[in-house]
Amino acid sequence: MPTFPSAWTTPSPWMVAVLLAVLVLTESVQLDLEVGKQTISLSPTEIAVVVGLVEVGGTWTAIARVVAIVAVMSWQGYPAAKLAFNAALGVAELAAALAVLSLFPPLDVTDPITWVSLAVATFVTHVVGMAGVGVAITLSQGFPGWSFWVAALPNTVVGPLSVVVGVIAMLLVEENSWAWSLIVPLLLGFIAIFRLSSRASRERRTVQRVYDFARRVELVSPDDEGTREIVRAVRELLNADRVALWLPPYLDEGPQLVVDGEGDPQWYEGPGDPDDLIRRRALVSDGEGPVLVSDARADEAELAALRRRGAREVLGAPVTTAAGEPGYLEVCDRRSDIVSFTSGDRGALESVLTHVNAAIRQQQLLSQIRHDADHDRLTGLPNRQRLAVEIDALLLAEPATARAGLVLAALDGYTNVTDTLGHAASDELLLVTAGLLREHAPPQALVARMEGGQFAVLLPGLSLPATERAARRLREAASTRARVAGLDLEVSLTIGVAAAPVHGSDAGTLIQRADVALLAAHSSGGVATYHPVLDQQSLRRLQLGTELETAMAEGQITVVFQPIIDTRTADIVSVETLVRWAHPRYGDIPPDDFISLAEQIGRIGPLTDHVLDRALDRCRRWLDQDIALSVAVNLSARCLAEPDLVARVRNALRHHGVPGELLTLELTEGSVVDDTVRNSTVLADLHALGLRLSMDDFGTGYSSLSQLRQLPIDELKIDKSFVLGMSTSQNESFIARSIVELAHNLGLRVVAEGVEDEVTRDLLAQMGCDKLQGFLVSRPLPEDRLEGWLLARTGVRSAAPGARHRRLFVRT
Repeated sequence: MPTFPSAWTTPSPWMVAVLLAVLVLTESVQLDLEVGKQTISLSPTEIAVVVGLVEVGGTWTAIARVVAIVAVMSWQGYPAAKLAFNAALGVAELAAALAVLSLFPPLDVTDPITWVSLAVATFVTHVVGMAGVGVAITLSQGFPGWSFWVAALPNTVVGPLSVVVGVIAMLLVEENSWAWSLIVPLLLGFIAIFRLSSRASRERRTVQRVYDFARRVELVSPDDEGTREIVRAVRELLNADRVALWLPPYLDEGPQLVVDGEGDPQWYEGPGDPDDLIRRRALVSDGEGPVLVSDARADEAELAALRRRGAREVLGAPVTTAAGEPGYLEVCDRRSDIVSFTSGDRGALESVLTHVNAAIRQQQLLSQIRHDADHDRLTGLPNRQRLAVEIDALLLAEPATARAGLVLAALDGYTNVTDTLGHAASDELLLVTAGLLREHAPPQALVARMEGGQFAVLLPGLSLPATERAARRLREAASTRARVAGLDLEVSLTIGVAAAPVHGSDAGTLIQRADVALLAAHSSGGVATYHPVLDQQSLRRLQLGTELETAMAEGQITVVFQPIIDTRTADIVSVETLVRWAHPRYGDIPPDDFISLAEQIGRIGPLTDHVLDRALDRCRRWLDQDIALSVAVNLSARCLAEPDLVARVRNALRHHGVPGELLTLELTEGSVVDDTVRNSTVLADLHALGLRLSMDDFGTGYSSLSQLRQLPIDELKIDKSFVLGMSTSQNESFIARSIVELAHNLGLRVVAEGVEDEVTRDLLAQMGCDKLQGFLVSRPLPEDRLEGWLLARTGVRSAAPGARHRRLFVRT
């Protein structure tokens, strides 16, 4: 080591002791600059070094410097490796200083050249020290970045200032030895100012880091990687070893725990445990800011919480989420070996929590928007768009071997419930149905809501036969009664089935073909599988639906009449009005086809009005001939749910001038006993118009004696399935007799339809059946043929006493 000639002489012991004391004091007052796990410590040591170089020589100054470094760093808890490195670095710094001083004339504190040489030497000392630290960081952690060198650059001013202070002190002492009494307070003041400066510098860096953190968090992506970036930013802000963020369940996702830190984060326990001491204390802090727990001041419970994390100290704070349930942010250990969390770090964490909360709420709100875009708001199920994406993803994953079944299920009676009870009730029914499908669908299935009362179930990996079996099981499982809006409603599904790849290899094709199958299922027992022939039928139904209004206007849709006679007197008491459609391209369309179509597309009301108008017009013309002949019109269950039905019937009667007693409305048994109808006033309001109500197809539904007694029904029509077999089956005859007796006991009249032979007619007459209808009397006839039949087969009976009009009877 280069030294001055005077350095070889042995200085006085008290001078070495004083130098050592001053070095220990200046080494203990330092500015800590953290760079990852490393900490750069800057201190006003150069003052003591300058005095030592001049007063005791380079050798003893180096020895005193090493002793001071070892003593202070040992007391501060530095590891042995870092202690040895800093001691060696201190020797290297002094060696560099002495090498610089050897280039100048011998030191003379009164000579300005000495001042310059000392300033250059301390500057070189600082450069060597920073270079040594930089090399060590680069070798252990990688290049620290240019910000490290920029942050260290202002500290090069400390060396020259130390020279000024040291030279002034030595000049004053040389002039007057009592000058130390002034220099010591000045030195202590300088040290105090340095400490305040170091604290202010650290606070400025903290503010800058908080500002940089806020800008960084504003730019995070609204996904899982964005959440991880927030955690990473908190870790870098506080130079922490590990940071964990726990978020409560949100939408259809479970709780989320994101950990960023060194090593495997899977073992990291505490943040996800609601009973953890630190987490619980942080979440109930009541605005007191982050909670700081360190092993130096921890009790047994806190030490246990720290041990489960493998941490010395933990900062915990609550996080505000969009759902309102608090999350939890936890910071474990400074990466630095000697710097611990302080109140300033608590303040910094509290400052950034606002930005963390805003970023997380923004992420969750964006997740809500994305969730709402592909989910149904009412049921929470995926919607049509999400279903299509899932189907395409499933089929594209393995194009050659992928199989999937698709079930489309329509909720029967959904429109009726909406029209009768309102949207709140239909929404409740949809929620019940969604719950049934979730409960009974296979675990791997995806249940989605399409629109209206329609749902879909995607069945990955199933073949077409397996999909058909699953569809039937779903239909059976979902067929139940549910309490909705205070009423017991029947839940039933109509199902269409398609499967990939046999019916399509993309979402659009598969959904379209399942929809075609669903349309066919309405007329085929409730479950139908797609077949290419259904495409033509579907196209035909589509065309018929668009032409329905035009067909009524152009007279393609007409009515036919089938007479109904009194069993005892053979008087023609009524004619049933039946609708027919003679299509110019498709020929005669079966009534069941276009009536169900009209119900599905919401045109059953206009079709019913059309038939009612034709029937009442015919009735009016008979009245004009002084003949009383009642007309009967079938009423769809959908019509009973229409709020203006009663008003439309009343207006039709007034328009044609027909009294209410000459109109009979025939209602299906299923529609009459439905809770929504029984609990409304529609039947009573219709009956109040003076018309008669007839329960059609009796025996095929689920009505009970108590229900019949409560309904304003005038007559029952025995379903023809019982009547047709009466002449050959004793059981059918017994059922018909029971219905007649039941009706008469309730004060109702009975009509038997489907009478085709005289044996059946005689049996019904013996049972006391009131009216007969069927091919034995007459087939349904168009209006012109009906007139001819009346002229040929009937006679005119005078008006009965008290009656206004004559009656027709069938001549034998």
